[in-house]
Amino acid sequence: MKKYILPFGIALLALTSSCKDEKKSVEIVEEIVEDIAVDKVENNTKMTITLEPKSESNVTGTVTFVQDKYNYVKMVANLTGLTPGTHAIHIHETADCSSDDGKSSGGHWNPTGQAHGAWKSDKGFHKGDIGNFVANEQGEGLVTMHTNEWCIGCDDDTKNIIGKAIIVHQGEDDLKSQPSGAAGKRVSCAGIIK
Repeated sequence: MKKYILPFGIALLALTSSCKDEKKSVEIVEEIVEDIAVDKVENNTKMTITLEPKSESNVTGTVTFVQDKYNYVKMVANLTGLTPGTHAIHIHETADCSSDDGKSSGGHWNPTGQAHGAWKSDKGFHKGDIGNFVANEQGEGLVTMHTNEWCIGCDDDTKNIIGKAIIVHQGEDDLKSQPSGAAGKRVSCAGIIK
């Protein structure tokens, strides 16, 4: 697989090397190459869901999940309509986004009964505790995640994300308040449904 994507990655790197922010360009190229590699994996599972505004916000976007043959899931969320600054994003218990405030999706997805916290924290974390991201001045945000703690439609209830929801919050997750990090209103919601 690398034989096919390496020349393309080198070409992209050469094209972006003249940019002022060379480090950022290299990171973008690495993400593009990684995305190409994921798309080339045989027998992968891929799904994209659309976020809808909640709590009288304008927050929309898409979230794409790809599970590769090694049973790792990559999540890429592209968001718009946010207020500039830090916001939380989590997986919640149920794929029900019917209420105006998004609370119909329940609490954080926590199939192992852990305390809320930062992802992979020694003090505990929910399987839905994705964390925080920063929206730019245009209200755009990008969130990526890569983990073997999730699966798309497997038989393991502690990993299967199907039937859950993605929730974007108005504020920042403090990573310690129980049970949800005091991240404020739910401003966007999407059910993770095939």
